[in-house]
Amino acid sequence: MKKFQELELSPRIKEGLFDAGLVETFPIQEEAIGPLLTGQDVIGQAKTGTGKTAAYIVPMLQKIDLKKLSLQALILAPTRELAVQITQEIRRLGKYTGVKVVTIYGGQAITMQIEALVHGVHIVVGTPGRVIDLINRGRLVLDRVQFVVLDEADTMLDMGFIEDVEYILNHTSSNRQTCLFSATMPERIIQLANKYMRQPKRILVDLDEPSVDTLDQYYTTVQEENKLSTLLTILEEQRPSSAIVFCATKNRTDKIAYELRRRHYNAASLHGDLSQSRRDYVMNLFRTKNLDVLVATDLACRGIDISHVECVINYNVPKYSLIYFHRVGRTARAGGKGKSFTLVSRMEYDDYLRIKHMTKAEIKPFYFGKSEPYYDARDNNRGYTNKMYGERTKNWRRNRGRGYHYKFDQNRRRN
Repeated sequence: MKKFQELELSPRIKEGLFDAGLVETFPIQEEAIGPLLTGQDVIGQAKTGTGKTAAYIVPMLQKIDLKKLSLQALILAPTRELAVQITQEIRRLGKYTGVKVVTIYGGQAITMQIEALVHGVHIVVGTPGRVIDLINRGRLVLDRVQFVVLDEADTMLDMGFIEDVEYILNHTSSNRQTCLFSATMPERIIQLANKYMRQPKRILVDLDEPSVDTLDQYYTTVQEENKLSTLLTILEEQRPSSAIVFCATKNRTDKIAYELRRRHYNAASLHGDLSQSRRDYVMNLFRTKNLDVLVATDLACRGIDISHVECVINYNVPKYSLIYFHRVGRTARAGGKGKSFTLVSRMEYDDYLRIKHMTKAEIKPFYFGKSEPYYDARDNNRGYTNKMYGERTKNWRRNRGRGYHYKFDQNRRRN
């Protein structure tokens, strides 16, 4: 691995990198920084937590003409939280350069953002909706922007922002340098790259799947009504200093956070119905280690990079496998170690199996002190008794085309 101090960077940037504790480059940084410094377009595919934010911030800081107080770089992010996080990272790495950066997103007074733009900035970090709003108001002019970054491009696709991204790119200079980072490369993202990028260098570091070496993944089967007690058992046995609990609905995040606080856990909820000021407050508490348990919807797993998360708990199994990888990717970041636990109810078992069959890593059963093995009844044809779901019926083979059938025997069911 190269060292940042060996790169051809200005002394002020190197000083900021040194203060931030960045010494050796991660693979995505080593492969992307050089081409970006020479003006090449870059497509980077890397799993979460690999340092891709610094991979484009460092060359961006090097290429900006700090003598000109004009907008020279634009970074698009799918969520407000990620936009704020990127801004903080730019200020951290570029604190000795004098770079001026502003974050623009919905939920904050637009007059404040307009005032910041009027005073002059070098970099804008924003969400697509608010960027378009300011373009249409004539307050954000992008025709002289030389450096454009699309961060978490696949997430922007999932959230329906791709048309907005194209609208924004059409308002920038055709001579711009474009950088796209994405955990996955669906066809729509490839089409976007082909249309708006010039012979980009493709950098494939890894798929968005956590490393087997750094993340231990566990699951346990549990009845829905017993999930809270199981969650409390995990927190009591593991005692993580920092944990994220992912829930399927906003109401459930509030309920779980309330139940945890009742039991004297330092917990708070995070979801889309909260005001922006409340969301910023909760994220800041968690980022500064003043909050132990963050109970969140999938909003919180969209690109949030907090390195000290020790444990992720899936209170509900996500419907889509990619969301599972996004969730558990909140821990074991940047070479650190972590654990994930997934609580699987009877109704969620099919969703869990899809995840299990997609991942290369082993998701181990977690027994909570039990020594009995757990059999995945739907993974075999041997007629094992599932410890939670009851006994397989004899006509399973005949009926498997119409779904899986189980006979529930209350006397056999075990927790």
